Amino acid sequence: MTKASSRTVVLLGPQKTNPDVGSALAELGIRGKVALVMAGYQEREAEDAKIVEALGVPVVNMKLHARASELFAGDAEFREAYHARQNKLRNIQSFYRVRLEKADEAGRMISVRYVDPDLLEQEDNISVEQLRQLDHDHAERCAAVRLAFETQWKPEQRPSVQKHRRELAELVDGTQAIVIAGGHVASLLNRLDLFDALGLTAPKPVIAWGAGAMVLADQVVLFHDYPPYGSDIAQVLDAGFGLAPRLVVLPDMAKRVRTDDKFAIARFARRMAPAACIGLDPGARIIIQRGQVTSARVNRLAPSGATETGWKGTWS
Repeated sequence: MTKASSRTVVLLGPQKTNPDVGSALAELGIRGKVALVMAGYQEREAEDAKIVEALGVPVVNMKLHARASELFAGDAEFREAYHARQNKLRNIQSFYRVRLEKADEAGRMISVRYVDPDLLEQEDNISVEQLRQLDHDHAERCAAVRLAFETQWKPEQRPSVQKHRRELAELVDGTQAIVIAGGHVASLLNRLDLFDALGLTAPKPVIAWGAGAMVLADQVVLFHDYPPYGSDIAQVLDAGFGLAPRLVVLPDMAKRVRTDDKFAIARFARRMAPAACIGLDPGARIIIQRGQVTSARVNRLAPSGATETGWKGTWS
Protein backbone atom coordinates (compact mmCIF):
# COMPACT_ATOMS: atom_id res chain seq x y z
CA MET A 1 0.00 0.00 0.00
CA THR A 2 1.04 3.58 -0.69
CA LYS A 3 2.20 5.31 2.46
CA ALA A 4 2.14 8.85 3.77
CA SER A 5 3.78 11.57 1.70
CA SER A 6 3.96 15.33 1.49
CA ARG A 7 0.67 15.62 -0.39
CA THR A 8 -2.33 17.49 0.99
CA VAL A 9 -5.30 15.38 2.04
CA VAL A 10 -8.81 16.72 2.73
CA LEU A 11 -11.44 14.47 4.34
CA LEU A 12 -15.08 15.53 4.16
CA GLY A 13 -18.45 14.54 5.54
CA PRO A 14 -21.21 12.94 3.42
CA GLN A 15 -21.84 14.55 0.04
CA LYS A 16 -25.34 13.27 -0.76
CA THR A 17 -27.08 16.44 0.42
CA ASN A 18 -25.54 19.91 0.55
CA PRO A 19 -22.20 18.80 -0.93
CA ASP A 20 -19.24 20.98 0.01
CA VAL A 21 -16.56 19.26 -2.06
CA GLY A 22 -16.62 22.17 -4.51
CA SER A 23 -15.76 24.65 -1.78
CA ALA A 24 -12.98 22.34 -0.56
CA LEU A 25 -11.43 22.41 -4.03
CA ALA A 26 -11.80 26.18 -4.20
CA GLU A 27 -10.06 26.60 -0.84
CA LEU A 28 -7.12 24.61 -2.20
CA GLY A 29 -7.01 26.92 -5.23
CA ILE A 30 -7.97 24.12 -7.62
CA ARG A 31 -9.76 25.43 -10.70
CA GLY A 32 -8.57 22.95 -13.31
CA LYS A 33 -9.32 19.35 -14.15
CA VAL A 34 -9.48 16.70 -11.42
CA ALA A 35 -9.41 12.91 -11.48
CA LEU A 36 -12.46 11.19 -9.99
CA VAL A 37 -12.62 7.71 -8.45
CA MET A 38 -16.06 6.15 -7.97
CA ALA A 39 -15.00 2.50 -7.92
CA GLY A 40 -16.79 2.03 -4.60
CA TYR A 41 -20.06 2.32 -6.50
CA GLN A 42 -18.99 -0.64 -8.63
CA GLU A 43 -21.27 -1.00 -11.69
CA ARG A 44 -22.71 2.48 -11.06
CA GLU A 45 -19.36 4.27 -11.11
CA ALA A 46 -20.17 5.99 -14.41
CA GLU A 47 -23.23 7.67 -12.84
CA ASP A 48 -21.20 10.69 -11.82
CA ALA A 49 -23.37 13.63 -12.94
CA LYS A 50 -24.28 14.85 -9.45
CA ILE A 51 -20.74 14.66 -8.16
CA VAL A 52 -19.35 16.34 -11.26
CA GLU A 53 -21.86 19.16 -10.79
CA ALA A 54 -20.86 19.54 -7.14
CA LEU A 55 -17.16 19.62 -8.01
CA GLY A 56 -17.67 22.58 -10.34
CA VAL A 57 -14.48 21.89 -12.33
CA PRO A 58 -13.60 19.70 -15.32
CA VAL A 59 -13.53 16.01 -14.36
CA VAL A 60 -12.07 12.77 -15.71
CA ASN A 61 -13.59 9.62 -14.24
CA MET A 62 -10.87 6.98 -13.85
CA LYS A 63 -13.48 4.17 -13.98
CA LEU A 64 -11.34 1.75 -12.01
CA HIS A 65 -14.11 -0.79 -11.48
CA ALA A 66 -14.83 -1.06 -15.20
CA ARG A 67 -11.11 -1.32 -15.90
CA ALA A 68 -10.77 -4.18 -13.43
CA SER A 69 -13.63 -6.02 -15.14
CA GLU A 70 -11.95 -5.54 -18.51
CA LEU A 71 -8.58 -6.65 -17.14
CA PHE A 72 -9.99 -9.82 -15.58
CA ALA A 73 -11.97 -10.65 -18.71
CA GLY A 74 -8.78 -10.59 -20.78
CA ASP A 75 -6.41 -12.25 -18.31
CA ALA A 76 -8.05 -15.38 -16.92
CA GLU A 77 -4.95 -16.67 -15.15
CA PHE A 78 -4.50 -13.45 -13.19
CA ARG A 79 -8.25 -13.23 -12.54
CA GLU A 80 -8.36 -16.67 -10.96
CA ALA A 81 -5.35 -15.94 -8.76
CA TYR A 82 -6.75 -12.57 -7.72
CA HIS A 83 -10.16 -14.01 -6.87
CA ALA A 84 -8.51 -16.81 -4.89
CA ARG A 85 -6.63 -14.19 -2.90
CA GLN A 86 -9.83 -12.29 -2.21
CA ASN A 87 -11.63 -15.43 -1.13
CA LYS A 88 -8.82 -16.21 1.32
CA LEU A 89 -8.98 -12.68 2.72
CA ARG A 90 -12.76 -12.99 3.16
CA ASN A 91 -12.36 -16.24 5.08
CA ILE A 92 -9.67 -14.74 7.30
CA GLN A 93 -11.98 -11.79 7.97
CA SER A 94 -14.81 -14.12 8.93
CA PHE A 95 -12.69 -16.11 11.37
CA TYR A 96 -11.25 -12.95 12.89
CA ARG A 97 -14.77 -11.61 13.42
CA VAL A 98 -15.77 -14.79 15.29
CA ARG A 99 -12.79 -14.38 17.62
CA LEU A 100 -13.60 -10.70 18.14
CA GLU A 101 -17.20 -11.45 19.05
CA LYS A 102 -16.19 -14.05 21.63
CA ALA A 103 -13.54 -11.80 23.19
CA ASP A 104 -15.94 -8.86 23.28
CA GLU A 105 -18.67 -10.98 24.85
CA ALA A 106 -16.26 -12.21 27.53
CA GLY A 107 -15.14 -8.65 28.26
CA ARG A 108 -18.69 -7.42 28.64
CA MET A 109 -19.60 -10.31 30.96
CA ILE A 110 -16.60 -9.58 33.18
CA SER A 111 -17.30 -5.83 33.20
CA VAL A 112 -20.60 -6.25 35.08
CA ARG A 113 -19.20 -8.37 37.91
CA TYR A 114 -19.48 -6.93 41.42
CA VAL A 115 -15.84 -7.09 42.47
CA ASP A 116 -13.14 -4.75 43.69
CA PRO A 117 -13.03 -1.72 41.30
CA ASP A 118 -9.25 -1.94 40.91
CA LEU A 119 -9.51 -5.56 39.86
CA LEU A 120 -12.34 -4.73 37.47
CA GLU A 121 -10.19 -2.01 35.89
CA GLN A 122 -7.33 -4.47 35.44
CA GLU A 123 -9.66 -6.97 33.81
CA ASP A 124 -11.04 -4.29 31.49
CA ASN A 125 -7.53 -3.40 30.40
CA ILE A 126 -6.87 -7.06 29.66
CA SER A 127 -10.07 -7.28 27.61
CA VAL A 128 -9.09 -4.24 25.54
CA GLU A 129 -5.57 -5.61 25.04
CA GLN A 130 -7.00 -8.89 23.79
CA LEU A 131 -9.03 -7.03 21.16
CA ARG A 132 -5.96 -5.00 20.17
CA GLN A 133 -3.96 -8.21 19.77
CA LEU A 134 -6.64 -9.76 17.58
CA ASP A 135 -6.65 -6.61 15.44
CA HIS A 136 -2.85 -6.69 15.16
CA ASP A 137 -2.72 -10.37 14.26
CA HIS A 138 -5.45 -9.96 11.66
CA ALA A 139 -3.68 -7.02 10.03
CA GLU A 140 -0.45 -9.03 9.86
CA ARG A 141 -2.22 -12.00 8.26
CA CYS A 142 -3.83 -9.78 5.62
CA ALA A 143 -0.48 -8.16 4.88
CA ALA A 144 1.12 -11.58 4.50
CA VAL A 145 -1.55 -12.71 2.02
CA ARG A 146 -1.13 -9.55 -0.05
CA LEU A 147 2.66 -9.80 0.01
CA ALA A 148 2.57 -13.43 -1.11
CA PHE A 149 0.30 -12.49 -4.01
CA GLU A 150 2.48 -9.54 -5.02
CA THR A 151 5.62 -11.67 -4.84
CA GLN A 152 4.21 -14.48 -6.97
CA TRP A 153 2.19 -12.54 -9.52
CA LYS A 154 4.02 -9.19 -9.69
CA PRO A 155 1.04 -7.16 -10.95
CA GLU A 156 3.22 -4.15 -11.77
CA GLN A 157 5.09 -6.31 -14.32
CA ARG A 158 2.03 -7.99 -15.82
CA PRO A 159 1.19 -6.65 -19.32
CA SER A 160 -2.57 -6.61 -18.66
CA VAL A 161 -2.05 -4.41 -15.57
CA GLN A 162 0.66 -2.29 -17.17
CA LYS A 163 -1.67 -1.45 -20.06
CA HIS A 164 -4.28 0.07 -17.78
CA ARG A 165 -1.74 1.87 -15.63
CA ARG A 166 -0.27 3.50 -18.74
CA GLU A 167 -3.71 4.56 -19.91
CA LEU A 168 -4.56 5.94 -16.48
CA ALA A 169 -1.28 7.86 -16.33
CA GLU A 170 -2.20 9.55 -19.61
CA LEU A 171 -5.76 10.16 -18.42
CA VAL A 172 -4.73 11.94 -15.23
CA ASP A 173 -1.92 13.90 -16.84
CA GLY A 174 -2.66 17.57 -16.26
CA THR A 175 -5.15 16.99 -13.46
CA GLN A 176 -4.72 19.08 -10.32
CA ALA A 177 -6.15 16.69 -7.71
CA ILE A 178 -7.74 13.28 -7.19
CA VAL A 179 -11.23 13.05 -5.68
CA ILE A 180 -12.30 9.76 -4.12
CA ALA A 181 -15.99 9.13 -3.44
CA GLY A 182 -17.49 6.50 -1.14
CA GLY A 183 -19.40 3.28 -1.74
CA HIS A 184 -18.26 -0.28 -1.07
CA VAL A 185 -15.04 0.14 0.89
CA ALA A 186 -13.40 -3.21 0.06
CA SER A 187 -14.02 -2.82 -3.66
CA LEU A 188 -12.68 0.73 -3.57
CA LEU A 189 -9.57 -0.29 -1.62
CA ASN A 190 -8.77 -3.12 -4.01
CA ARG A 191 -9.26 -1.11 -7.20
CA LEU A 192 -7.14 1.78 -5.97
CA ASP A 193 -4.42 -0.70 -5.05
CA LEU A 194 -4.60 -2.77 -8.25
CA PHE A 195 -4.08 0.25 -10.49
CA ASP A 196 -1.84 2.23 -8.11
CA ALA A 197 -4.21 5.18 -8.54
CA LEU A 198 -2.70 7.14 -5.67
CA GLY A 199 0.82 6.55 -6.94
CA LEU A 200 -0.15 7.66 -10.44
CA THR A 201 -1.62 10.90 -9.14
CA ALA A 202 1.12 11.76 -6.61
CA PRO A 203 1.87 14.35 -5.35
CA LYS A 204 -1.50 15.92 -6.22
CA PRO A 205 -3.92 16.73 -3.37
CA VAL A 206 -6.47 14.10 -2.39
CA ILE A 207 -10.06 14.99 -1.46
CA ALA A 208 -12.21 12.14 -0.15
CA TRP A 209 -15.33 11.22 1.80
CA GLY A 210 -17.14 8.10 2.97
CA ALA A 211 -15.27 4.93 2.05
CA GLY A 212 -12.84 7.14 0.12
CA ALA A 213 -11.77 8.73 3.40
CA MET A 214 -11.65 5.39 5.23
CA VAL A 215 -9.10 3.84 2.85
CA LEU A 216 -6.68 6.75 3.35
CA ALA A 217 -6.12 5.93 7.03
CA ASP A 218 -3.44 3.56 8.31
CA GLN A 219 -6.11 0.91 8.77
CA VAL A 220 -9.60 0.53 7.36
CA VAL A 221 -11.94 0.00 10.31
CA LEU A 222 -15.48 -1.25 9.70
CA PHE A 223 -18.07 -0.09 12.20
CA HIS A 224 -21.85 0.12 12.59
CA ASP A 225 -23.80 0.00 15.84
CA TYR A 226 -27.05 -0.49 13.89
CA PRO A 227 -26.14 -3.10 11.24
CA PRO A 228 -28.96 -4.49 9.08
CA TYR A 229 -27.59 -7.95 9.83
CA GLY A 230 -24.66 -9.59 11.61
CA SER A 231 -22.58 -8.41 14.55
CA ASP A 232 -22.17 -4.76 15.53
CA ILE A 233 -18.57 -5.12 16.71
CA ALA A 234 -16.05 -2.88 14.94
CA GLN A 235 -13.37 -4.71 13.00
CA VAL A 236 -10.23 -3.99 11.02
CA LEU A 237 -10.68 -4.78 7.34
CA ASP A 238 -7.12 -4.29 6.12
CA ALA A 239 -4.29 -1.79 5.89
CA GLY A 240 -5.14 1.55 4.33
CA PHE A 241 -2.91 3.82 2.26
CA GLY A 242 -1.52 5.78 5.19
CA LEU A 243 -2.22 9.24 3.79
CA ALA A 244 -4.29 10.13 6.88
CA PRO A 245 -2.02 8.72 9.60
CA ARG A 246 -3.01 8.22 13.24
CA LEU A 247 -6.71 8.48 12.42
CA VAL A 248 -9.59 6.01 12.49
CA VAL A 249 -12.10 7.45 10.04
CA LEU A 250 -15.80 7.03 10.89
CA PRO A 251 -18.05 8.44 8.14
CA ASP A 252 -21.58 9.47 9.17
CA MET A 253 -20.69 8.69 12.77
CA ALA A 254 -23.82 10.30 14.25
CA LYS A 255 -26.00 7.79 12.38
CA ARG A 256 -23.84 4.72 12.95
CA VAL A 257 -22.51 5.01 16.50
CA ARG A 258 -24.46 4.82 19.77
CA THR A 259 -22.97 7.98 21.21
CA ASP A 260 -24.82 7.42 24.50
CA ASP A 261 -22.98 4.14 25.14
CA LYS A 262 -20.02 5.57 27.06
CA PHE A 263 -18.62 2.17 27.96
CA ALA A 264 -18.48 0.99 24.34
CA ILE A 265 -17.03 4.28 23.11
CA ALA A 266 -14.29 4.27 25.76
CA ARG A 267 -13.37 0.68 24.94
CA PHE A 268 -13.31 1.34 21.19
CA ALA A 269 -11.21 4.51 21.54
CA ARG A 270 -8.71 2.74 23.80
CA ARG A 271 -8.60 -0.23 21.48
CA MET A 272 -7.72 2.00 18.52
CA ALA A 273 -5.21 4.18 20.41
CA PRO A 274 -2.95 5.94 19.67
CA ALA A 275 -5.05 6.68 16.59
CA ALA A 276 -7.82 9.25 17.09
CA CYS A 277 -11.34 8.04 16.21
CA ILE A 278 -12.90 10.90 14.24
CA GLY A 279 -16.43 11.25 12.88
CA LEU A 280 -17.02 12.67 9.42
CA ASP A 281 -20.60 13.89 9.76
CA PRO A 282 -22.26 16.46 7.44
CA GLY A 283 -20.13 19.60 7.29
CA ALA A 284 -17.06 17.94 8.79
CA ARG A 285 -13.66 18.68 7.33
CA ILE A 286 -10.11 17.77 8.21
CA ILE A 287 -6.98 18.88 6.35
CA ILE A 288 -3.73 16.93 6.55
CA GLN A 289 -0.45 18.27 5.22
CA ARG A 290 2.83 16.35 5.37
CA GLY A 291 1.12 13.77 7.55
CA GLN A 292 0.00 16.33 10.15
CA VAL A 293 -3.50 17.64 10.85
CA THR A 294 -3.41 21.38 10.13
CA SER A 295 -7.14 22.09 10.32
CA ALA A 296 -10.03 20.09 11.73
CA ARG A 297 -13.77 20.47 12.15
CA VAL A 298 -14.74 17.00 13.32
CA ASN A 299 -15.96 15.12 16.40
CA ARG A 300 -13.81 12.56 18.19
CA LEU A 301 -14.64 9.51 20.28
CA ALA A 302 -12.53 10.02 23.39
CA PRO A 303 -10.99 7.32 25.63
CA SER A 304 -13.14 8.70 28.45
CA GLY A 305 -16.27 7.56 26.60
CA ALA A 306 -17.30 11.11 25.70
CA THR A 307 -17.89 12.44 22.21
CA GLU A 308 -15.55 15.40 21.91
CA THR A 309 -17.08 18.02 19.62
CA GLY A 310 -14.93 20.31 17.53
CA TRP A 311 -11.75 18.23 17.75
CA LYS A 312 -8.79 20.32 16.62
CA GLY A 313 -6.25 17.64 15.84
CA THR A 314 -4.51 17.19 19.16
CA TRP A 315 -3.82 13.68 20.46
CA SER A 316 -4.49 13.40 24.18
